[in-house]
Amino acid sequence: MFPFVETLRIERGQVCNLEYHQRRMAATMGHFFPEATVPSLADILASRRWPSDRVWKVHVEYDGRGIGMVKADEYHMRTIRKLRLVCCDDIDYEYKSADRSRLLALAAERGDADEIVIVRQGLITDTSYSNIALYDGRRWVTPRHPLLSGTMRQSLLDQGLLEERDIRACEWPGYQRASLINAMMPLGRCVVAIAG
Repeated sequence: MFPFVETLRIERGQVCNLEYHQRRMAATMGHFFPEATVPSLADILASRRWPSDRVWKVHVEYDGRGIGMVKADEYHMRTIRKLRLVCCDDIDYEYKSADRSRLLALAAERGDADEIVIVRQGLITDTSYSNIALYDGRRWVTPRHPLLSGTMRQSLLDQGLLEERDIRACEWPGYQRASLINAMMPLGRCVVAIAG
């Protein structure tokens, strides 16, 4: 079994959405390793100093034995200008695993686009590396059934900044723009116009 992963953003010296990452790690361990003790991400990250003039991407791998690897890099956001819908009805990525082979294989189908949007059973889900929010001219909505329940997505839902909705692939052109969201990208930081 591949290890599981939490990717955390540290900005201005502060760990963002730490409680959401801890909760997801606890749920994953409870499912796969119910007898194991859940490590404290706060304790692991407190052992280092994080210069506040940079944004850090911290990759934490874990399994039933605990934390296996912690890697930190300065974060630089990818430039995304064009999205392409790609269909895959049987993909499953409910738990954030280090095994991203299916996602990478789908991403290879992007053609001249910068990133894909995965359609499963006719519904918009996620990109190959993020959740997605769509703007309809009045509010931001996000797919009700994403591939992965992301920590940023859940935080935005809890704040009332996103609304869940079933979004059919045929409805895609009716939206004005998309915002890719994940632990490293809050709502509005990576926005792509949708060509109708």
